Amino acid sequence: MLLAALVLAAPAAVKAQTTSNYGTPGLIETPSAEMYPDGTLAFTSGVLDRTLRATMTFQMLPWVHGSFRYAVIEGFDGQIGDRFDRSFDLHFLLREESRSAPALALGLRDFGGTGIYASEYLVATKTFRERLKLSGGIGWGRMAGRGSFSNPLGVLSDRFKTRPDASAGGISTTGQIDFGNWFRGDAALFGGASWAWNDQLTLLAEYSPDLYSQERDRIGFEAASPFNFGARYRFENGTQLTASYMYGTTFGLSYSYFIDPRQSVAPGGQGAAPPPLLPIDRVALASWNLPDGAAAPARRQQVLAQKLQQEGLRLVYLETDGDSLRIGVENSRYGQSAQAIGRTARVLANTQPAQVQGFDIALMANGVPLSSVRIARNDLYELEHDLDSAWRSFARAEVSDSISLVKGGFTRDAYPHFSYRFGPYLQASFFDPDAPLRYEIGAQLGLDYTAAPGLTLSAGLRQPAAGNLDDSQRQSNSVIQRVRSDWGLYAQQSDLRIEHLTAEYIWRPGENLYARATLGYLESMYGGLSGEILWFPANSRLALGAELNYVRQRDFDVLFGFQDYSTATGHISAYYDLPGEYHAQVDAGRYLAGDYGATLTLDREFANGFKIGAFFTLTTVSFDDFGEGSFDKGIRLEIPVSWLTGRPSRDRLAQVIRPVLRDGGARLNVRNRLYGVTREARAQQLVKGWGRFMR
Repeated sequence: MLLAALVLAAPAAVKAQTTSNYGTPGLIETPSAEMYPDGTLAFTSGVLDRTLRATMTFQMLPWVHGSFRYAVIEGFDGQIGDRFDRSFDLHFLLREESRSAPALALGLRDFGGTGIYASEYLVATKTFRERLKLSGGIGWGRMAGRGSFSNPLGVLSDRFKTRPDASAGGISTTGQIDFGNWFRGDAALFGGASWAWNDQLTLLAEYSPDLYSQERDRIGFEAASPFNFGARYRFENGTQLTASYMYGTTFGLSYSYFIDPRQSVAPGGQGAAPPPLLPIDRVALASWNLPDGAAAPARRQQVLAQKLQQEGLRLVYLETDGDSLRIGVENSRYGQSAQAIGRTARVLANTQPAQVQGFDIALMANGVPLSSVRIARNDLYELEHDLDSAWRSFARAEVSDSISLVKGGFTRDAYPHFSYRFGPYLQASFFDPDAPLRYEIGAQLGLDYTAAPGLTLSAGLRQPAAGNLDDSQRQSNSVIQRVRSDWGLYAQQSDLRIEHLTAEYIWRPGENLYARATLGYLESMYGGLSGEILWFPANSRLALGAELNYVRQRDFDVLFGFQDYSTATGHISAYYDLPGEYHAQVDAGRYLAGDYGATLTLDREFANGFKIGAFFTLTTVSFDDFGEGSFDKGIRLEIPVSWLTGRPSRDRLAQVIRPVLRDGGARLNVRNRLYGVTREARAQQLVKGWGRFMR
């Protein structure tokens, strides 16, 4: 589903440079010193001889991009079969191109994979008359094959003169980062040129020193010549197709597809327009505002609840305080909380009597107040047609902690409250060591019963219908406790599954504080008790949390039984909204296998909610004991459904891509962690989405 969503996305236009069949800016096989536009996601599939490479590259910053690559090399492992190889790249721009000097970049290829493509390079690129580009550089590792010479860095230290083998066979199978190999051993020169015949067609030629030594020894690939020639065609939608004749022996083909996360598939929005503001005197004369004694407040509340429901909002709290009105709403429609606040403010202005001059709008989650935004009624009218109405309204709004505002005015029919969700699901596993794609589709049912504010009974059921997620024949060879690596057994031995069955209570111990306690089947593999506390001021970039869990491993049928293994696990966490579009998270503590360590996560989150991030975990489990991959690491994507449809929605498509799932650094997947529940209502998130306040 995630891949389909990305294919449906409108391609971004990337005119300035070609993409190599390694999926990074370059010529055919060699890199260049160019960069994609900031924030670009590039997907490239390249084939030559018996090799397929699929690469995702993300321009994380204007001066750095990173890549994840999955390669299939037929027959590479002899009798064992094909090699499914995973690798990571990083590319740093050291200086931009100027009128008199070239761009200069440094790169690491396959620095965190098995080492088949491991190499480092320093490359320069210069543009002449807008159509001709020349690139040249020096490479190490795999890029130091034909025409290699003694490493010039040897003048700094003798250690640069030799390059240790990543493993006894010269090919690392652990996936650990071999810092000690970088820029060591012999070096070689590479270079090439591209000439834009017109805006669509570009001709390419390069000199590549890669001898394909490993492929030659294992699958008989011949690199008879160092010269590669190709042609790139750019389609009107911005995608690129490159055909090439490589190494004097084989043909290659690659296709690149680009996405700008900032540009939604359906820009401008396809949802219903907000209700227009009615004149105050007309609102005052509405039937529910006419003075007729004790019945007026109840009638006004009923109308308010109906109008909010039409906007996808549920009224759960209402209290009058002089000329101000305090209201609590639960948002079931809008991905941007600022839009939910704006719709609530408009409904209040169109329903409340003239003497109400201020609205304190509290965003709620299952009856728990998250934060409050104070809106002056007059500001809505004054700024309705202002060209800069959204940002001027935010400057006048006041965001505060809502605990002091919610004192007991819950509406009579707010609780208990029952809701359900039913529909299809798709569970996918990408790029594992044995297959590029595993998937499972089926039907799922979610039930939630909020008995009282903060107290929710919840269940999730899944019935698989089709897929190959349970086809894995790989048996876990873990030498530590098997807490995740038996995932194949869960897929094979289960049918109808109880994904979760919990009783959860969330409450506010004090100002800026949130707490959660969850009991039951917490996720598909573990059940037990989970407790958490979070400190998160409404206007703070920083949040601090602590979580403690005692869990037991569930039976492979994912129903009601448990296995013998139980453990205590927990973390302390720090979350920080960095300036711009970046967010950092650090979790330190005890993981499911009893190992201690920390996880670092860095995300780039665009204003529309599109999120791309990476993480890695280092624990007391050694690289050898961890097994293949050496340590837990991966990439995560999160795409709002509204980005695809243009219609307001709180649904998201999320996927974590791990090179391999092992037991070290494994964490419990408990639902409704407090930071995720509360963050959307904090000032730092509200300001990112405030452009939708008036929509």
